[in-house]
Amino acid sequence: MRDGILGQRLLIVAFSGWNDAGDAASSAVVALRDLLDVDPIAAVDPEDYFDYQFNRPTVRSNEDGSRLIEWPGVTIFGPRTEGDVYLLLGTEPSRNWKTFASEVLETIEDREIDTVVFLGAMLADVPHTRPISVFVTSENSDVRGALELERSAYEGPVGILSILADACERADVRTLSVWASVPHYVHSVPSPKATLALLDKLEELIGVNVPRSDLEAEAAAWEDNIDTLAGEDDEMASYIHQLEQARDTVDSPEASGDAIAEEFEKYLRHRGDGGRADGRGGNGP
Repeated sequence: MRDGILGQRLLIVAFSGWNDAGDAASSAVVALRDLLDVDPIAAVDPEDYFDYQFNRPTVRSNEDGSRLIEWPGVTIFGPRTEGDVYLLLGTEPSRNWKTFASEVLETIEDREIDTVVFLGAMLADVPHTRPISVFVTSENSDVRGALELERSAYEGPVGILSILADACERADVRTLSVWASVPHYVHSVPSPKATLALLDKLEELIGVNVPRSDLEAEAAAWEDNIDTLAGEDDEMASYIHQLEQARDTVDSPEASGDAIAEEFEKYLRHRGDGGRADGRGGNGP
């Protein structure tokens, strides 16, 4: 497929921050960075794009005991020798997004990258006990036709992923957006199950195979820990059960549109806030 609609050179992008619920997207790119034979090929100057009161530098100790300041930033990695997969990883910038997008686009054009794949993760009303929902959309009509994708129907505030995607499409660089839905009731901890779902979808789309054993074990432990918490909290357990019922209704092969609508309406009446019931009604910003 990489020699077809997606071309020969890909850039896979993830930012920590607003677009990265449960650290799922950034963890997926970290896994790819650790697997692939890549080196840093470009980095932005953090002074131009970060508010250090919002994204504070951190300090750590080296093996020799010396102290090291680490600044927030964004780095693009490229193949050390042979290869066609590039990576962009970093923190969502705080300011100057148009200039930032132009700087990233210069590297994309310089390296003759054909397609950019954006990874994101959003908080949603989904149960942790079911497979993580992953949505793939594209703003490129050729990509949508070839891969049978939809165009995102999302309207509202956006993150840096949308800004970069718009800049790429305007420069005739194809884009794909891959988003995972993370249970909102466990938003404060990393979600290896969502990371695993994103990597599974990437393998399906572009053929990048990442060893799964460690992630599978971490995902199982993550699910067990949430089960333990729910077992000690009747209200949380009841809520998760309602999410499971809604998800199972949607996934049932014999489910009719009326049955799905009835289940959603019942769930929304119970919640009383009109929120999305299963995280499947649209794509992230």
